[in-house]
Amino acid sequence: MNQNALDQTQAEYPTYYESFDYQEMLAQYPIGQKFTKMYQGMSKATLHEMQNERFMQVIKRAWEIPFYQRIWGNANVKPSDIKSLADIEKLPIISKSDIMDSVEKYPPIGDFHGMDNIPVEQRPPIVFHTTSGTTGTPQPLLFGPKSREIQSLLVGRSYRFMGLKPGSTIQSCYGHGMINGGHYIREAVTRYTNSMFLSAGTGVETRSVQQVNLMKTFGVNVLVGFVDYIKRLADVAKEEGLVPGKDIKIDMIIGHLGMEGRDTIAKLWGNPELFDWYGVGDTGTIAAEGPDHDGMHVWEDAHYLELLDTETNTPVKQGETGNMVVTCLYKDDVYPIIRFNTHDITQELAGENKMGLPFKRIKGFMGRSDNMVKLRGINIYPQGVGPMLDERPEFLGEFVCKAVRDAKGRDNMIVYAEVSTPIEQRDSLLEIYQELLKRKIGIAVLVELVSEGDLTAMTQVDVRQKPIRLLDERFK
Repeated sequence: MNQNALDQTQAEYPTYYESFDYQEMLAQYPIGQKFTKMYQGMSKATLHEMQNERFMQVIKRAWEIPFYQRIWGNANVKPSDIKSLADIEKLPIISKSDIMDSVEKYPPIGDFHGMDNIPVEQRPPIVFHTTSGTTGTPQPLLFGPKSREIQSLLVGRSYRFMGLKPGSTIQSCYGHGMINGGHYIREAVTRYTNSMFLSAGTGVETRSVQQVNLMKTFGVNVLVGFVDYIKRLADVAKEEGLVPGKDIKIDMIIGHLGMEGRDTIAKLWGNPELFDWYGVGDTGTIAAEGPDHDGMHVWEDAHYLELLDTETNTPVKQGETGNMVVTCLYKDDVYPIIRFNTHDITQELAGENKMGLPFKRIKGFMGRSDNMVKLRGINIYPQGVGPMLDERPEFLGEFVCKAVRDAKGRDNMIVYAEVSTPIEQRDSLLEIYQELLKRKIGIAVLVELVSEGDLTAMTQVDVRQKPIRLLDERFK
């Protein structure tokens, strides 16, 4: 082979860590003590200046991408209209439907990522995943090296902020395959903590019995994942003759708690400390609970978070619930995310940040606006029904809501709940459960009490990362 032919087979293009300045990234998005040193005592004005500079860099990149050129152009927005973060409300809100529309028009991965106008020999390596596709066609998720690393770093920052002990052993119950979760958490832990990482995955990937035995064998002290499955693992441990808190000594659970009853989960695992965090596949980690356990701190150096009314898209007042609409201030490489409506509901907490940080705090995930059921003028978020039932001692934590419509066109909801009470004693509890839900929801709903495990087929808790909490049969 001559030199010319050899040169042609050795085309040059950047490797992953050659695609961005890694040390600069660590300086701009610090973790551990460097994080607290930078942000404790920082004024909100200084933080806003930082946000504004990063926002304008992201806007500059977005104007180079056909997806935003089209959407913003259709809204009659010009580059000169956006001079600072104060102009963000001039930009239209996007959502998953816009991304999927892009995929449909420009298959197979759409035109939202910004790779098409970069010569192939100059393109950075791409991390590619999809959403689970449980509600339709999977959505492509593309990450450039810089934004991928910042996303992973923010998870590591969150864990260390919570108080993750040096040299911990972490077991992850997040899924793998094409979805992002398990891969993303593995990258975060192995690169931005010094913990040993067990990438167990879901019960489909590593059987639940094997998962609890892994915990015992390797001395796992931290569990991360979706709490529905973490609760299930405690039951499996007991079935295996293992005592959580004694045979498996978990001192920290990091999950997506939302409105879940913490006491129930903690009791199942021998009373470890519980921490909540929030993010979505497109944006990565947005907020995390700290050692103060006073809401979740929004990583505002990396995200600009708006809380908007679910119907009017106007800002809500502090303390009112609204959709989380996110702008990623660090995604100026691949797939910029600007005013992305997560359709997840939360509220901003009032009062000073006890950690001395300039960041706002949110209550946490309170439900989905696109999974809401309106009954007789009342908005019901099925995700929040379980926590309402937690005050009942016999409630086992598993539930599902079914929306139904009768022959006269009247809508109703049936709440199925697993309880420990024997079948012959349940009738006396029905009125108590119905009154409890009527008081908390605001209208009467129907209740059916069932035995442990009876709802597994409906919720699919054994095979899904996020169990089904709503079955809407009104339009069948």
